[in-house]
Amino acid sequence: MSKAQPGMSMERADIAFEVNGAAVSVCVPPVRRLSSVLRDELRLTGTKIGCDAGDCGACTVLVDGEPVCACLMSVASAAGTVVTTVEGLANGRLSALQASFLDHGAAQCGICTPGLLIAATALLDREPNPSETEVQDALGGVLCRCTGYRKIVAAVMDAGRFASELSTDGIAPHPPAGTFSPYSDGEKDEAPALASPSPRLSRGEGKGEGQHQLQRLDLDLDRRMPISGHAVGSSPIRLDGLPKVTGGEKFGGDSFPADALAVLVVRSPHHHARFAFGDLDAWVKTRPGIVGVFTAADIPGKNSFGVIAPFADQPALAEGFSRFRGEAVALVAGEREAILDLDLSDFPVRWTELPYLLQPCEAQAGGAQLIHENRPANLLTTGFVERGDPEAALSGAAFVVSGAIDTSYVEHAYIEPEAGHAYMDGGTLVVVACTQAPYMDRDDVAKVLGLAADKVRIVPTATGGGFGSKLDVSLQPLIGLVAMKTGRPAALAYTRNESMISTTKRHPAEMKATIGADADGRVTGMVFAGDFNTGAYASWGPTVANRVPVHASGPYATPNYRAEGRAIHTNGPISGAFRGFGVPQATIMQETLYDELSEKLGLDRLDFRLKNCLRNGSETVTGQRLEAGVGIAECLEALRPHWTRALADAEKFNSANDSRKRGVGVASCWYGCGNTSLPNPSTIRVGISATGDVVLHQGAVDIGQGSNTVIAQICADALGLPLEKFRLKSADTAITPDAGKTSASRQTFVTGKAAEKAGGALREIMLRFANVSEKAAIALDGTSLVIREGEATRHIDLSTLKADADGFVFRAEESYDPPTLPLDAKGQGKPYAVYGYGAQIAELEVDLKLGTVKLIKITAAHDVGKAINPLLAEGQIEGGIAQGIGMALMEEYIPGRTENLHDYLIPTIGDVPPIETILIEVLDPEGPFGAKGLGEHVLIPTAPAILNAIRHATGVLVTKIPATPSRIRAAIRDKEAGR
Repeated sequence: MSKAQPGMSMERADIAFEVNGAAVSVCVPPVRRLSSVLRDELRLTGTKIGCDAGDCGACTVLVDGEPVCACLMSVASAAGTVVTTVEGLANGRLSALQASFLDHGAAQCGICTPGLLIAATALLDREPNPSETEVQDALGGVLCRCTGYRKIVAAVMDAGRFASELSTDGIAPHPPAGTFSPYSDGEKDEAPALASPSPRLSRGEGKGEGQHQLQRLDLDLDRRMPISGHAVGSSPIRLDGLPKVTGGEKFGGDSFPADALAVLVVRSPHHHARFAFGDLDAWVKTRPGIVGVFTAADIPGKNSFGVIAPFADQPALAEGFSRFRGEAVALVAGEREAILDLDLSDFPVRWTELPYLLQPCEAQAGGAQLIHENRPANLLTTGFVERGDPEAALSGAAFVVSGAIDTSYVEHAYIEPEAGHAYMDGGTLVVVACTQAPYMDRDDVAKVLGLAADKVRIVPTATGGGFGSKLDVSLQPLIGLVAMKTGRPAALAYTRNESMISTTKRHPAEMKATIGADADGRVTGMVFAGDFNTGAYASWGPTVANRVPVHASGPYATPNYRAEGRAIHTNGPISGAFRGFGVPQATIMQETLYDELSEKLGLDRLDFRLKNCLRNGSETVTGQRLEAGVGIAECLEALRPHWTRALADAEKFNSANDSRKRGVGVASCWYGCGNTSLPNPSTIRVGISATGDVVLHQGAVDIGQGSNTVIAQICADALGLPLEKFRLKSADTAITPDAGKTSASRQTFVTGKAAEKAGGALREIMLRFANVSEKAAIALDGTSLVIREGEATRHIDLSTLKADADGFVFRAEESYDPPTLPLDAKGQGKPYAVYGYGAQIAELEVDLKLGTVKLIKITAAHDVGKAINPLLAEGQIEGGIAQGIGMALMEEYIPGRTENLHDYLIPTIGDVPPIETILIEVLDPEGPFGAKGLGEHVLIPTAPAILNAIRHATGVLVTKIPATPSRIRAAIRDKEAGR
């Protein structure tokens, strides 16, 4: 149950202090958080709220030059001080640190960026040239979930160079008149003009961290500078980068209307309970400022939603009983000040706790109570793939290994809790909120609230991380209901606690597998079985159950194979999508057994993988023939020199140390881009305006991965015009075509392909209009379209051409849906058109007495097909590795115990070692310019590589993940005792 901050209705006081060089005075309760005053009273929303507990550091500001968490400081304590927020760093120009962040790609989703910039500014003020250790110490209190921290460290250490450039060049940049922001305010049909990637920081062609050398620096933000050469393959500053470093980016909680009703959610404190309400009307009447209470009885449509329509089963507000801890049962709406002071401890609801099932084995036991009456044995669904005769292959194998591994719930832990507001625009409900899937949100909100789909408009804000969880609707139907019922705008920002208890997690898995090989080291057969705890409702459980059997073999030729994945209901948290849809769990099982099998064979672990990996012409476990674009061998070969060096380093270290041992592990991955054997279309619209702009309807939501930049780069090259000519109309169900959800590593591939087709189609239309061949070059000069072919040049005045309703004089709209085939009863077919591949090496040390792990280095080789934007690709790899580190070593969500960012541990800046990235480009004929997806692949090999490295160091495999020090030490004790 949500509870507001107490004591907020006490008398107000006038409190004066200085903010960003200006004197301010506010009249507020003295105990109000400084963070709330900055955001709500002064509208300085660059200061972000991630936890209100000092755990995430997103709200870090400078108070008299010292970094503090503004959420832990009362405004009374700030009286008479000088406060600096991220908005005050630029002072009419970008600071050297902000410019360095842009150059290094140190901001992805951007929600943590203000806190990091502030903390780093304090460091640089006292130490202009800090060491890496000093940077880690200074920024250790600010959490980032996207970047993996490595580019942040590099940006801070490199800021001195930018300061030197600024002082010698004497350039005084000014904020541009219009900057790109990946959200619309819900009132305008068009996002602001897309600024050129300013400040324009051109890079060299080197790859790997620290190898993008600055070639020129131009901080004149008023100029729109063309990008020389082709956009694809270059690393321009991300097009939405500027607002991320200035504090101008607007996330879900940053643009609430001043007259909006505030909403609180009443949630179940039990895993399973019956409930009944008392006199709600009487309760409302005795509380001034409270407008109403809304329950399931107020929902006008079908009170059931879900990302996969045939399995949709989750109510927006529970009816009569709750199935999991944190489930929403009622909404309280009121004026902002009344809600701030509201204590829900006496809310009229009576709970009767019921027996609950938290483990799949309990839910599957004979006589177990059904969580959903229409799902016998609490089985949601099963995925199945079978090829050849695995039993015969295993019985005839020269070497066989078997094992079992369990994984835990993993929390997404994005730094931005769910937030948004809703309002009525005539007869249309407008929902402005963070999301990964605006069209899916629209359809579910419309169904729940009994509206036609065209009477719901979803306007995505900037999204402060998602990783899969923000694919499911959360607060959208709740604020929509309040707005509909009251006629007033309604706003809601989840607390960290309610975000963690109510949203989806990575599926815990209980897995078993057996793998066999012949005497030559060729894998002959594999059997895999996995039970995945899907929690109280379906969410993405069917996707996990079906995707895992396709991928559980790893990127290896496995002629005889059977794999089954089962999604099982419990009263645990809802398990949904989380970067990999179950494949990271299955890969842990397969890759750890590969290490054991290679040991039995007496083969080098890397060589064993190379011997068995898929290649062009191979057939997968679903019988799909991979004709081209298979890059796993290239990834493994690229790791060979690093593998040889790392093993030698480990041997040398281990010979000189007894209590600490070094280990080296390797693991591979493959991942099908997009939906499994299902339609998966994206549509892109692009046009030329009469004013000479290229307007790109870019509906692929950018949650930090860079689709705003990458999709525009692809379209620019397909069209043949420079990137700075583009203006973006961002994701908004009223104005942009459906580019599909941001998930399954599909946007670069699927939406990118649609952008490539649309750009090419628009180019053809213009060339045909000018009656020239495809060899002609086109350019835009003001309102003039310039076409050159051979010695001839023609100028077409666009302002004289008739524009359509969208203001286009030329336009094209193209869709792309990957060619896949359904899977038959044995899972045979073509589930994906494109796969991505990768392999990673983990080097680490284990303290044998304490069980602690120190990561030394991770080397990652990933086949991206074509690196559309190498710097963004590196950022994705580093961020995915950081999440893989958390999954392997520390992250374990336990309902009722780890429901905040203090008790639930994610990697900090000191937990991520140096990462060496090797981008492999094995072009895929299906992808745009040969590109493949990347976002999910990069997390998959990390945990198994770490676990294999721990085994190499200690001789023991930890079979309950994460491999915490206590579990590592227990495994070592068991080994020593001969158990």
